[in-house]
Amino acid sequence: MTADKFSATWVSHTSISDFLECPRLYYLKNIYKDPKTGHKVQVMSAPLALGQAVHEVLEALSVIPTDRRFSEPLLDRFDIAWEKVSGKKGGFWNKDIEHRYKERGKAMLRRVEQNPGVLQNKAIKINMDLPWFWLSEEENIILCGKIDWLEYNEEADTVHIIDFKTGKHKESGKSLQLPIYTLLVHECQHREVSGISYWYLETDDALEAKEMPDLEDSRREILDIARRIKIARSLEKFDCPNGTSGCSACRDYEKILSGDAEYVGVGGYKHDIYIIPQQGDVVDKEDSRIL
Repeated sequence: MTADKFSATWVSHTSISDFLECPRLYYLKNIYKDPKTGHKVQVMSAPLALGQAVHEVLEALSVIPTDRRFSEPLLDRFDIAWEKVSGKKGGFWNKDIEHRYKERGKAMLRRVEQNPGVLQNKAIKINMDLPWFWLSEEENIILCGKIDWLEYNEEADTVHIIDFKTGKHKESGKSLQLPIYTLLVHECQHREVSGISYWYLETDDALEAKEMPDLEDSRREILDIARRIKIARSLEKFDCPNGTSGCSACRDYEKILSGDAEYVGVGGYKHDIYIIPQQGDVVDKEDSRIL
């Protein structure tokens, strides 16, 4: 097959995670377009809005010179970023829930200001709007992804991958996120990757270093999943494991098709944004546990 990035199968950590969780979810998030608007669709939720606003503030710091990086209070930047997700745009059905999530975001950014750590060091920016490379040029498969932060170690001329986490739960040890990011950084710029870490902004003052993955093992595992995605796309077969009743992963997106979701506007990348009526009024999933 001739390699052509316009007809290639593009995969990322998010799309791979969607597919592994539920092929129907993958279809609705990554392929389906509303026949009236021609846009893809997205269900917005409070945790997603929180992550979007905090990431916007932190990722913007990497292009600011180190001596001026924290000259403007992060909470001022956060107020501006929050306006983009305030109210129903962020999946908030009442002011109390929105206030609680916004306060969580503020607490995270205060933590960063008090413990800036590696964010005070020089950073690397890959010269691509969306880093990507041919995972298999022969099979016309591309791996892409956006990395939160690349710390530059000037003495060793290496890079350290950092991913910001705004949720309350630790990433699974089986997650492919850091292996995918390591492959992307390895392929999209020339410096060696010297480390990979998560920063759990809700609870931790410092990074949590993770073991470096074996690049070739990661490449084989990711390519195997990408091949399965490519086959599903060619067969147009994206069945939910639970059948027509759907599962917790795809059910909210099905509500868009059934007319049971509320349209709130067009978001980034021209996605039609929807929210699920009153889901936040019933249970705040991020703030409750059954013990």
